Amino acid sequence: MNAIPHFTNELIHETSPYLLQHAHNPVNWIAWSESIFALAAKNNKPILLSIGYAACHWCHVMERESFESLDVAEYMNEHFINIKVDREERPDIDHIYMDALQAMTGSGGWPLNIFLLPNGKAFYGGTYFPPVAMQNRASWMDVLKSVHEAFENNYDKLSEQAINLSNHLVQANIKLNNSETELEGASIATREDIEIIAGRIMQSADTQWGGFGNAPKFPQTFALQMLLRHYYIFKDKNSLNQVTLTLDKMIQGGIYDHLGGGFSRYSTDGHWQAPHFEKMLYDNALLISILAEAYQITQKETYKKVINETLQFLDKELSNQEGVFYAALDADSEGVEGKYYTWNYDELNLIVPEKNFEAFCAYYQIESTGNWEHTNILWTQHDFLISEAEEFKAIKQKLLAVRESRIRPGLDYKIILSWNNLMIIALCKAAALSDKGLVMKAVKSMQWMENNMYNEQAGYFYHVSTNGKNSSAAFLDDYASLIQAYIYLQEITGETHYLYKAKRWTEYVQTHFIDEEHTFYYFTPDYQKDLVIRKKENYDGAQPSGNAMMSYNLLYLANMFSIPEWNQQARKMVFTMRKMIIQYPASFSIWAQSFTILYLGFVELVSIGSRAHQEQLSVLKPFLPHRMTLFARNIDPLLSLSANKQNIDNQYYMCNNNTCLPPISNIKDFLTIINQLNY
Repeated sequence: MNAIPHFTNELIHETSPYLLQHAHNPVNWIAWSESIFALAAKNNKPILLSIGYAACHWCHVMERESFESLDVAEYMNEHFINIKVDREERPDIDHIYMDALQAMTGSGGWPLNIFLLPNGKAFYGGTYFPPVAMQNRASWMDVLKSVHEAFENNYDKLSEQAINLSNHLVQANIKLNNSETELEGASIATREDIEIIAGRIMQSADTQWGGFGNAPKFPQTFALQMLLRHYYIFKDKNSLNQVTLTLDKMIQGGIYDHLGGGFSRYSTDGHWQAPHFEKMLYDNALLISILAEAYQITQKETYKKVINETLQFLDKELSNQEGVFYAALDADSEGVEGKYYTWNYDELNLIVPEKNFEAFCAYYQIESTGNWEHTNILWTQHDFLISEAEEFKAIKQKLLAVRESRIRPGLDYKIILSWNNLMIIALCKAAALSDKGLVMKAVKSMQWMENNMYNEQAGYFYHVSTNGKNSSAAFLDDYASLIQAYIYLQEITGETHYLYKAKRWTEYVQTHFIDEEHTFYYFTPDYQKDLVIRKKENYDGAQPSGNAMMSYNLLYLANMFSIPEWNQQARKMVFTMRKMIIQYPASFSIWAQSFTILYLGFVELVSIGSRAHQEQLSVLKPFLPHRMTLFARNIDPLLSLSANKQNIDNQYYMCNNNTCLPPISNIKDFLTIINQLNY
């Protein structure tokens, strides 16, 4: 009988749910730290860096197949320094090595398994590797042996590859393509440009099932938001129709949870039927935001209903019950993807009353043999509100009760600063639909993060909090979304102290994240020293680019506080990105929104007085994507929007592009003018 080899897995001391999932593997896993490079050099071993996240289905599969194997673990322990990283805890590490993998192979994904020289430079990698070679994928063991052999026998070649790749990643950082002199007097954004942007987004639009492109289908909320802005300017029904079609089809589809509310991450098919069942906080926050904007334009009650159901899901499933939200729910339960959410035909037959069974099955596309992998996902192709007939309501509650008795998907209980900031923005946008309760939710959420994720002694925020323990200094995305959350909080509360907080943290970002040209921002602060390179991110992926968010923040705060340097910097950022925005708008749609602001200019809506805040939400009801609102109790001479205004209740001011209308003394007349703005 073979003795079980000794192993030392250090992940048991970590707080990340993902790392703890691997804490009992027979692999000598260690977490990322500055010391790993010295350890690899001392032992003359390559580093195996394996990156994933708690809700990642294929991460679980590879763990079961390979990382729990004693034979595989023994080989990994003998020949590699094995590092596990939670990509949500350390997105900075993930960005660097995902870019490296995509440069090497043209694609990426998770799990991300990449091999590094002892100095941290990548030379080979891939995503999921099976235990046995299949479908043009080498087995994991074959990969390990090939990498070990290459490291032993062809080190110079690997080193040359790694240096070239590292240089490529540095060169891929955003660089200024235009001088300041070219910017002076330049027309950065024109009406024709915005037409082109919308046209190029629509080129990949699926006009039958909504969304863009083929399977897999992601919500692409930023592109939808840009189409709403195009509709606002041009009254182009095609843009609005694509947004509403996409939202309607997602709501009808299995990507939306018809029993518990909330959206899964994406659809594996083109019809939104079969989701990848993980539910992420940021997806739901971004979808609430686009649903709120779509409701402002269409007044479609379905959107308000789905916002409320999604908020109920978040409160029930992802809330820490103190104001903020956890990261995600797993796709798997009992080792099977979607098992918690799907239904056997016979099981439904026992639960659904006989008199309703046929109609229920017809509405939700239920089949005796299953509509997905021999089981059934609830989805429909009918008007969403039909399901609200009383008999369907009762049935759904019965099904939900049965579902809640099942073994639940795992909870990733990290509290991530940037994701919660996106959620605050979503709450603010939903509150603008006249829900004052959501105003207090947004305020409470920010208070929790200020009280629990701010390091007062060091003067910075943390990126993540897990079980009361904070880790990783905040990244650019955290601060960019924090600043934007403060801006939105001021708009729904009338409390100007949020503007000063937004200004303070913008100054902090200017100090610690700005690049050498004083234009764009690095993802990591200047005091972080455990990475081989500093990256500048500009691409809007599943979450908005920090640089793109900062361009909007700078424009807004420059106007609010009269800071011309910030306005000039934002213009320079957008000007540099201009070609990418116009050529590839689906990938740069947050940038495109700043582009739109530069074309439209801000509309300033101001009222100063003891009762001004009482009208706050009514002014936020209309869709006005270039709005700045200051409904404050007192005049503040440091805020340019309150300059030359009077502290008089029921006095309303509107200015656009340095031109102001005479004061208006009736809120109804003020709202009429807002609704009649035409571009």
